[in-house]
Amino acid sequence: MNQTFNIDGMTCNNCKASVEKYLNALPHISHVTIDLAKGEADITMDKHLAAEVLQNALPEKFTVTKKVGGNELTSTNTPEESQKSSKLQQLKPLLLILFYITSAGVLLHYKDWSWHEFMLDFMGLFYIVFSFFKMLDLKGFPESFKMYDPLAKRLPIYGWIYPFIETALGIMFLMRYEVHLALVVTLVVLGITTIGVTKTLMDNKSIRCACLGTALKLPMTEATLIENSIMIAMAALMLCDTL
Repeated sequence: MNQTFNIDGMTCNNCKASVEKYLNALPHISHVTIDLAKGEADITMDKHLAAEVLQNALPEKFTVTKKVGGNELTSTNTPEESQKSSKLQQLKPLLLILFYITSAGVLLHYKDWSWHEFMLDFMGLFYIVFSFFKMLDLKGFPESFKMYDPLAKRLPIYGWIYPFIETALGIMFLMRYEVHLALVVTLVVLGITTIGVTKTLMDNKSIRCACLGTALKLPMTEATLIENSIMIAMAALMLCDTL
């Protein structure tokens, strides 16, 4: 018999290989096919195995749920309601981080307000915080990043050095060091990533967003596009202001 399961937490090909290894080791399972983009596993077994059995065989970072006709058995909402609720819940860490970065930027300048200084600090804090999460898993991040970034797909080393580029840009903005260069690099780097994000969304691919590394399970949504667009708009405005 064939059964399909959702497996949440797979962010790269290493995760895919790990899940396949653990599941294939279980008795009564003869074949496992993983769809990394959809986060699904199609399992051929000679005896029914519950999702709990599969869950116990996998590391804690993975979450297994049974699917029937594309919908989880545990869902009591309509497909549209479940999708919206799940997406908002997954995006909560990203929205909270952006809120705190914005608040910090405002508090730094509320006595002597300057949009220019606020944007520099916002961009600096943005890069520092986001690079921190990428640094938590330097091995797994490149695999996730190259799933949608065009340059990382063609040049694997770019995915490895990307967190360090973000850290350097954050320091440059916060220290007001070579700001013009940092703005140009921001436009190039985020411009490339935004092209990949846009293509992924247009193709309706369901993959993980690596903007906060692999530590947090973030889906690739319009929020990722908006987040990049805000940074690109800020960089473009400040560059125009310096001309």
